[in-house]
Amino acid sequence: MPTGHEQQLDRDQDRERDQARSVDRKGGPGHTVLLALALAVPALKVAYTVGGGSHVRDVFVGMEPGNWPDVLLGMVLTEPLLGCVLGVVVSRVVFALFAARGAVPGGDGFVRTLRRIALTVVNPLAVGVIAACCYGGWWGLATGLAAFALREGVVVEYRAGRRGHHHDPAYEPPGWLRRAARSEQWVAAALTVVVLPLLAVGVSLDGRAWTSVLECQVQDGTETGAQRLVELGRKGNGVVGWSLDREEIVNGTGCTDTGSLRVRAAWWNS
Repeated sequence: MPTGHEQQLDRDQDRERDQARSVDRKGGPGHTVLLALALAVPALKVAYTVGGGSHVRDVFVGMEPGNWPDVLLGMVLTEPLLGCVLGVVVSRVVFALFAARGAVPGGDGFVRTLRRIALTVVNPLAVGVIAACCYGGWWGLATGLAAFALREGVVVEYRAGRRGHHHDPAYEPPGWLRRAARSEQWVAAALTVVVLPLLAVGVSLDGRAWTSVLECQVQDGTETGAQRLVELGRKGNGVVGWSLDREEIVNGTGCTDTGSLRVRAAWWNS
């Protein structure tokens, strides 16, 4: 018969597993950080790029509400490190969410092993392919491997019974794998709550536009001249953009790409 102390330890362990599983089911800090970044980072990017104040309101009105995600998407596509870290974090948050609902199968049968491999490999592979298409092969390889490593720790913890009640009695990971799984938690937390926010803020303040910077013909009264525009949308044959020369929303025609996203000096160089 277990002693009272042993029973208390078992209750404490069950409580810790339930708390960890509950955190995973709710997305943990990952969901909170991702939501905060999705709301705050586009506003910060636009504010620093166009100068803040009423300019921010004008730009968002010119973009229309449906185009708000374009700012975040543009930041991700123009900064490989931000895009890759974001892909790794999203991959792990989504996998932990499904694992908390019993998506990690136990046992050593062929079908269960195949399913477990698919759950562990397919998503990192997809994230790696997307990164490779956007940034190049080496970025894609690094992103896929990092996403796989961070979700493998989740598999070990659920199969070993350290999270939730999906313990696989036939599974006993070696000590080094348990330590690696615990280290994975710290690495994932650091990426989610430290590295990703710092990267996002850094890209917001780097002085580059989130979309194309064009040179267009803009009518000013009775005269027409060339101006640099941050593209906000397209209307017919023209472009609606933020004029960097006049600091207002204008309509441009005959636009050509300037070949650079640089609008102003980065915050740390200003």
